[in-house]
Amino acid sequence: MGEHKERMLRNDWYLDEPDLVDDRRRCWRLLHGFNATGPDNDDERESLLRRLVGQLGDGVVVMPRFQCSYGTHITLGHRAFVNHDALFMDDATITISDDVRIGPRTQLLTAQHPVEDHDRRREGWERPLPISIGSNTWLGAGVIVCPGVTIGANTVVGAGSVVTRDVPDRVLVAGNPGRLVREL
Repeated sequence: MGEHKERMLRNDWYLDEPDLVDDRRRCWRLLHGFNATGPDNDDERESLLRRLVGQLGDGVVVMPRFQCSYGTHITLGHRAFVNHDALFMDDATITISDDVRIGPRTQLLTAQHPVEDHDRRREGWERPLPISIGSNTWLGAGVIVCPGVTIGANTVVGAGSVVTRDVPDRVLVAGNPGRLVREL
């Protein structure tokens, strides 16, 4: 394993390297097969998903077209549902707990880039921060979850919201940036 891959797995600043490119290509091949399956190929789609993600609970449904960076850093809990056109940038771990519902075109983005250090940004440095979604949470259509965010259990995030910081259990969050609307 290369130095930068080890750094990525530790959620430290890293640069891309051949090992990471190979891992992404493996992911892309599996995604290509997954996204090409027809509506009557549930068993094939599940088999590909089991090879793609790190952990897959029972009764999970992921609708094509699904995109991710590596796949292996994703955990999908029991009965999780991921709607069409979701993007999981899983440079760090993405943990989706049981009974989570994720709306179409939702983006879970773990990678951050240097803001102040223009040279490091130009060189391609990035740092992954994990995302965690608590059980029985619903992310509406087009939600964006930023690096390092944890969303609590039994929470609802309104469509089109951009979640930039942690969200507690049992609340409704909406807007850009996402703000607490009320407790549930």
